[in-house]
Amino acid sequence: MLARWVCAEEREERAVVLDAEVAIVGAGAAGLSLAHRLSETVPGARAPSVVLVDAPPGPLRPPRRTWCFWEPVMGRFDAAVTASWRHLRVRPPSGPAAEDDIAPLRYKMIRSDDFEGLVARDLAGSPVVRRLEATVETVEDVPGGALVRLRDPGGRTRALRTRWVFDSRPPGSLPAARTTLLQHFHGWFVRTERPVFDPGTADLMDFRTPQPATGLSFGYVLPLGRHEALVEYTEFSPHPLTAAGYASALRQYTRDVLRLGELRILSQETGIIPMTDAPMPRQVGASVFRIGAAGGATRPSTGYTFAGIQRQTSAVAAALRRGRTPVPPPAHSARSRAMDAVLLRALGSGRADGPALFSRLFARLPMRLLLRFLDGRTRLHEDLTVGLHTPVGPMLRSALELRTLPRRPFDGP
Repeated sequence: MLARWVCAEEREERAVVLDAEVAIVGAGAAGLSLAHRLSETVPGARAPSVVLVDAPPGPLRPPRRTWCFWEPVMGRFDAAVTASWRHLRVRPPSGPAAEDDIAPLRYKMIRSDDFEGLVARDLAGSPVVRRLEATVETVEDVPGGALVRLRDPGGRTRALRTRWVFDSRPPGSLPAARTTLLQHFHGWFVRTERPVFDPGTADLMDFRTPQPATGLSFGYVLPLGRHEALVEYTEFSPHPLTAAGYASALRQYTRDVLRLGELRILSQETGIIPMTDAPMPRQVGASVFRIGAAGGATRPSTGYTFAGIQRQTSAVAAALRRGRTPVPPPAHSARSRAMDAVLLRALGSGRADGPALFSRLFARLPMRLLLRFLDGRTRLHEDLTVGLHTPVGPMLRSALELRTLPRRPFDGP
């Protein structure tokens, strides 16, 4: 028995292909962002060795997608930005649209292929970051660090010993919550025969869409030129649509609402983002952490994730360089999460009319204030100002109800 145990230990040691101080599991937005920050040379700071583990081509890799966020004119990833806008518009179900200039901010779009290309070029010249293509099977704490068991594209089992692991893969299931909605969407990159788009203005929310029984729906238009745009149909609701349902909704929106005329679909994207008041665990072992959407970087009330990822990975990189325990910080403040929980409950219960609520906010408050609010960068008195422009009765009832609601597992897709 002892001999078999010793042989097993020796086989495991021979199976270790890499040792590193940091292992990053997953090369989506969060994994690439953290690797990119750790690849930088910071004067006076020690750079940890990093292995970035990316899944082989196939279903475990994240699909191509578009990320949007707002920040001042100059940004870290501007070389990968497809387009940006300083003029935003929100269209209510009827009546005039709310429009505003958000300067000095810019609303930016990055396509995942361009982001991955930019980061890959920078990582290629890094002496501290190595990339590994493999399927991660388990991640576990071991004395002094963690062990990542993986399988390479040839089917061979390997193991990676590391001090810290940052896992950015989507969790297998969502934690129990009082309210969970899904932000699910389907988008077309289109080219029209007529010059129908205004390249200087992005439609953030267009509520001239049929509304679901629970939650809300809206259109989303990001022009790339006079003839080209990303046009999406989005719902906040408990369940996603079928492929035919999304296609029907987009045909109706592009034909009957936007009146785009003849168009050609250049490419498509689909996504589902959980909007939940569940606490997302950021530390799941002594040396194992979650980052990105899996680590709570998504803003529960909006689904925006990219900016939260940048705040989270910046803090992790700084902690690693200082030799501190690199627990990812919350991407959003406790006050922001509490307000989001109230909004989600009001929308999920049907007490609040979503299109009316958002239309009123954008019509009565400066968009710069609302964007800072959505980024968690407002002060208490500004949060109160935003709150007073929501339907106070339904929001207050939802807030009081939250104290008594049990957290339940999400029976989702």
